[in-house]
Amino acid sequence: MIEVSAWRMRSAFLSAALVAFGSLGAAAQSTAPSAPSSPSWVGTWATAAMHDGSAASVSDLTLRQIVFTSVAGSSARIHLSNLFGTAPLRIEDVHIAQQGDRASILPATDRKVLFGGNNFVVIAPGQEAVSDPVAFSVPARTALAISFYLPGPALRGTFHASAHQTSYVATGDLSGIADLPQAKPIRSTYVLTNLDVQGTALLGSVVAFGASITEGYNSTPNANHRWPDFLAQRLVDAGIAVGVLNEGISGNRLLVDGAGESAEKRFDRDVLAQPGVRWVIFSDDPINDLGSTKPPPTAAELIAGLQQLISRAHAGHIQFFCATLTPYEGANYWTPEGEAAREQINDFIRGGHNGCDGIVDEDTATHDPAHPTRYLPAYDSGDHLHPNDDGLKALAGAVDLALFSAAAPANKPAGEPK
Repeated sequence: MIEVSAWRMRSAFLSAALVAFGSLGAAAQSTAPSAPSSPSWVGTWATAAMHDGSAASVSDLTLRQIVFTSVAGSSARIHLSNLFGTAPLRIEDVHIAQQGDRASILPATDRKVLFGGNNFVVIAPGQEAVSDPVAFSVPARTALAISFYLPGPALRGTFHASAHQTSYVATGDLSGIADLPQAKPIRSTYVLTNLDVQGTALLGSVVAFGASITEGYNSTPNANHRWPDFLAQRLVDAGIAVGVLNEGISGNRLLVDGAGESAEKRFDRDVLAQPGVRWVIFSDDPINDLGSTKPPPTAAELIAGLQQLISRAHAGHIQFFCATLTPYEGANYWTPEGEAAREQINDFIRGGHNGCDGIVDEDTATHDPAHPTRYLPAYDSGDHLHPNDDGLKALAGAVDLALFSAAAPANKPAGEPK
């Protein structure tokens, strides 16, 4: 939920860092059809695809990307995306394993990942490829390394700018090597968008859908202290087998493209199409609409946008949980008019005729009771816009776990309006 200009500066910095190394690439979907979706597949990790407009080209690189699971499963599959690519993208020698130390893996856990029985896949522009199932025991709340080789040449196209997780890149086809030699750290995610699991006890997945507060901006890097991470841990501790998928994008807005496509535009892909999805928590996007859009939309326009998302979720049999907007007085784009609109939106969400299937009161969980338009000082990361790790934990604590354990009986589609 940073300002768009700040996001662009950070994106440019990331692009420059990779170009200095030799760049990275993303581009395209498979020449063979993607694997069909199965109701038994549930997402354990995901990230939102974004357009990488750097136009940098890459060749002869291995990416070893680190993901942190939410829910356990007995087998796995991965999604590779060329959504924003302009040319076919060839990917070879894909592996999955548990992470060791930094760029290393635990060799005994290493498994090959195939696509239609092949060791490679070619992904056409605008498409994704879903791997064959892999006999791989996926633990909950564990760091996994997904490695693959980009022979190139390829143009970068699809990535997620700010992963808040260190991954690695090295020269050559080294996907099956236990420890990447001369690995360079990267802090974006490329091509990889999803890790799914199968398991008999899985209830489904919940999508955390929002902007930088959801993505984890200003959380401790590599600590997995985003609020969706804390929610995943609460669910594991409670014995509720629900995957948590983080589809936050820093700077994202509800109504307007900018830092990624608008929430309205990406909702079908990033929520409704997620494997095993039964619930969505819509969080912080509208704060960016109020602060970054000139002139800003009215509260009524943002509420109308929220209601449209609710209707689309219900049409897809997905339950929609509305989160109140956190305080942001003191942030560089706060205005009295924006504050008035925030309070109107929160009043609507707390009202009795909002259409929401549940409410997550992120505002009450984090504001200072003595000054409700500001964060509690103990939860403020320092910019008055993003919570720190303790504040993010408080946001996860505001989610009533009964929403998952009691919602949608087996004979009723998840997300059906009450």
